[in-house]
Amino acid sequence: MGRSELDKMKNGHWYTCLDPELERMRDRARNAVHRHNTTAPEKRGAIAPELAALLASVGQDTMIEAPFHCAYGINITLGDAVYLNAGCIILDTGPVSIGDRSMLGPGVHVYCAEHHKEVAKRRAGLEVARPVRIGQDVWIGGGAILPAGISIGDGAIIGAGSVVTRDVAAGATVAGNPAREITA
Repeated sequence: MGRSELDKMKNGHWYTCLDPELERMRDRARNAVHRHNTTAPEKRGAIAPELAALLASVGQDTMIEAPFHCAYGINITLGDAVYLNAGCIILDTGPVSIGDRSMLGPGVHVYCAEHHKEVAKRRAGLEVARPVRIGQDVWIGGGAILPAGISIGDGAIIGAGSVVTRDVAAGATVAGNPAREITA
């Protein structure tokens, strides 16, 4: 018997996202995200228990502002004192780790899936998951986009609206589309 689509996804192999097991997992995530996004205003920033239980791990003093969206949740690891501002989207088909004290501005998008380049295979839902790693003490400005396979080093700064198309070194500041290093 072949491996499940979930196993393929977790191991970085091509899989079909149209799989019923994966759809059930996305439904579970949608429900947890809905619960989080409809939390009473006096509790905003706190992570709804359903969402916290879904995530791979959540550090102390971490906040996720509503609205928030994730694909599965199970692949997201958040360090201590991480802050996700309103409108962040993490499509976590692959592992997404965000280090301690990192801050994501409003509307930051993190994508792990790469869809197949061949039309017929794309129609069949074939994609591959690539991890995204965000180090400690990173600041990502609002509206930035981090596609699949990107790594952001500790202490880096990503300018608002940037599209990060390659890894960012520790301590570097990048901005633009595509994001390029800015020197002082």
